[in-house]
Amino acid sequence: MALDPESRARFNLDQAAVLLLDDTQMGMSILVQIVTGLGAKKLYRCTDIETAKKVASTHELHLAIVDAMAPSGAGYDFVQWLRREGQEPNCYTPVIMTTAHTPAGDVLRARDCGGHIMVKKPIAPIVLLERIIWVGREARPFLFSGSYVGPDRRFRDIGPPKGVVGRRREDTELTSSADSSAPADADAGTQIDPASAA
Repeated sequence: MALDPESRARFNLDQAAVLLLDDTQMGMSILVQIVTGLGAKKLYRCTDIETAKKVASTHELHLAIVDAMAPSGAGYDFVQWLRREGQEPNCYTPVIMTTAHTPAGDVLRARDCGGHIMVKKPIAPIVLLERIIWVGREARPFLFSGSYVGPDRRFRDIGPPKGVVGRRREDTELTSSADSSAPADADAGTQIDPASAA
């Protein structure tokens, strides 16, 4: 998603309560500057997970921007805690994760802990604004499935494979003579590359 430079739309986080979690002084300073530049006034600055958990347990949040906190990965742990053990409505808070390095494994970890999207550092204000708007507009449903709690991880709705009526295992396959004589669709089993989706 890219913002139209000619757009006269206004975006303001004036009424939003934003949790910022970053264990470096420079990272926190940059986040504060960007988010206050977007109009946010109610900021909860946290440099460790315990402080972030206390804030999330006592204040209603509208947005969380969480650094992965490499190499320990403590930021992922906080997001997972927020999704599983955090109180409502904060367990549904949109979470944008940040990191200086984005190997596919880290992107998958951000997705699997319940983050909405990951932004690579250094962060440009326009990029962060685009991601905030995207998260707000997408409004992906939350899933509570086995070991995963968080927003739906599917970014594209490509539908069921050809010849399948629905998307569930129990759904019946279409059986018509035209389909049985047609060659198999090579793309029917293709899966989305999770690294490119997140």
